[in-house]
Amino acid sequence: MEQQFALVTGGTSGIGLATALAFREKGYCVLATGVLDEEIESCMGQSALEAIGFQQLDVRDDDQVEALFRDLSRLDVLVNCAGVGRSGDDFETAAFTRTVDINLNGTMRCCYAARPLLAQRGGAIVNIASMMSFFGSGTGPAYAASKGAVAQFTKSLAVAWAGDGIRTNAVAPGWVDTPMTRALQEDNDYNARVLARSPLKRWGKPDEIAEAIAFLASPAASFINGVILPVDGGYLITGV
Repeated sequence: MEQQFALVTGGTSGIGLATALAFREKGYCVLATGVLDEEIESCMGQSALEAIGFQQLDVRDDDQVEALFRDLSRLDVLVNCAGVGRSGDDFETAAFTRTVDINLNGTMRCCYAARPLLAQRGGAIVNIASMMSFFGSGTGPAYAASKGAVAQFTKSLAVAWAGDGIRTNAVAPGWVDTPMTRALQEDNDYNARVLARSPLKRWGKPDEIAEAIAFLASPAASFINGVILPVDGGYLITGV
């Protein structure tokens, strides 16, 4: 059987790196991208990651995105993990625009560039939504707006591209232990509020999100299309 190929953007740390590892362990050929050269160099220097390819990519750059996909000969799975969290200055126009350009427009650019290759294979797209796809955020309006839009974009592609044999879904992680959330975990008050609402009383692990992503991309999910799957330990369903 011919080896399948998966591309994971934002695949140098956190959920993205865990996802790249999950697909590699399942026998895929995997290419992961990161925005900074030092991220790429760090990953390439780790023996545990030597079976994964790494490449620099800024998802805000149309030319870079087009060049990356133009160089691929096959694509079975696209996972759009490249993203940023709440910036702390979401109420500033420049910061708001930057967050949306990375989280939403970056996802759009990669999906659009990947479509011809995915259509050849009947491939799958998995985007990264968020709890903020369902909730508003008084401290991160740019992040919440971008992730809400990612959810609707995912549903739209699921309808538009089903005729090409492309399934499009998204995972909505809850509170996950990653470098991006480390400061929040170290904030005792914030951490206590997260745990109080979470039925499982803990933060998630990147590999738990990665396994859900791999499932949505797999033949086991062949009749799942347009779903925003919460992987949050029950955070979303808990009343206050």
